Amino acid sequence: MAYILVVDDDIEIATATSIALGEAGHEVSYELEIESAEKSMHARKPDLIVLDVMFPESNTAGFELAQKIRHYDDELKDVPILMMTCLNQELSREYSSSDIDQYWLPVDNFLEKPVNLDVLCEKVSQMLS
Repeated sequence: MAYILVVDDDIEIATATSIALGEAGHEVSYELEIESAEKSMHARKPDLIVLDVMFPESNTAGFELAQKIRHYDDELKDVPILMMTCLNQELSREYSSSDIDQYWLPVDNFLEKPVNLDVLCEKVSQMLS
């Protein structure tokens, strides 16, 4: 059983994601704000992070958190990150897993919302194995 932290400002998405991953056998918690997510990650290191991009404080807060984790946080830099976002619905640019890179999008995988929860669970399972 893995410990997964879901970071998403939408309570309904955070809850649904947490329930689906919990039913798949994982221990899951969620945070609705970037600041509380950072505190939570340092209080208990997750085995995987499911991270949204857009938050009320910034449309790029998820990108910035992923970059901070990968480039400046020795404790968390190896934790797999699954970016799950509706960014493509909000912007004219299409982000996908082909945009993953070491600097701008330093995540391990990418899913576009709305997410099929079975696909989410399968992707998480693959990332944890």
